[in-house]
Amino acid sequence: MLARTYNLNSKKRVLGKTGEEINLISLGGEITVADSEKQEEAIEIINRAIDLGVNYIDTAPAYKDGDSESNIGKVMKNRRDEVFLASKTHKRSYSGTMELIERSLNRLQTDYLDLYQVHNVRTEEDLSEMFSKDGVIKALEELKDQGVIRNLGITGHKDPEILLKGIQEFDFDTALISMNAADIHYKPFQEVLLEELIERNIGIIGMKTLGRGKLVPEGGLDSIKEALYYVWSLPLTTTIIGIGSIEELEENIELAREFEPLSVDEMVEIEAKTEKFEEKGNFFKYDW
Repeated sequence: MLARTYNLNSKKRVLGKTGEEINLISLGGEITVADSEKQEEAIEIINRAIDLGVNYIDTAPAYKDGDSESNIGKVMKNRRDEVFLASKTHKRSYSGTMELIERSLNRLQTDYLDLYQVHNVRTEEDLSEMFSKDGVIKALEELKDQGVIRNLGITGHKDPEILLKGIQEFDFDTALISMNAADIHYKPFQEVLLEELIERNIGIIGMKTLGRGKLVPEGGLDSIKEALYYVWSLPLTTTIIGIGSIEELEENIELAREFEPLSVDEMVEIEAKTEKFEEKGNFFKYDW
């Protein structure tokens, strides 16, 4: 329950040791944003999100083979200084990461990233490769020294114990982790990681907040509001949300504007709703 004792009334929160103030909702680079066949709509969503105050955009070269980065880059060409821009490397080697980031920077039409993250860390083997002599961590440190990336992060949604080992091994600036109302029932990221992340002042970013739509309604929750308010009542900075349309974006941002933290009793009640459906909300811990 430590996670629920913090004052979370601010609509902007500081992203750990980065010092950046980030809004509750951040724009994820999947769904429409990654769709090369809906490029015009994707660009409209990105621009509208920034207009409405979204100041963190998350993407990865693995999202539709770089189409997500390309669509975002068309907006970054003119609005780069308005957002905290994050991408990722799914490579575990030094050489693979160095090649990958060049392509990412070109697609994103920028010469630097505010945050570069090791993508989807799942296993002990991942950790071993990351921290090897010619692993991805060597590349990240070198790129940070060069000013190409400003902050270093780790991401994962499979096993919180693996992420815990990662942050204990290396001084990451941020962690992008799965956080939703079903999390508490199986391999709970909030119980395994939150206290350690807070103690180390690592910025906490939530993903899988809606369980890719599986939590509402078939996962036991009554509304998107319920799902979002539960997660925003935890001591994280922001949640990455995939957006399908302008209308969806505006509805979610309005929820963020109206947000007030839930009580412990309200959070426990929401957890009870998801308990018998937890495999839906936690599907990525089983299948991915």
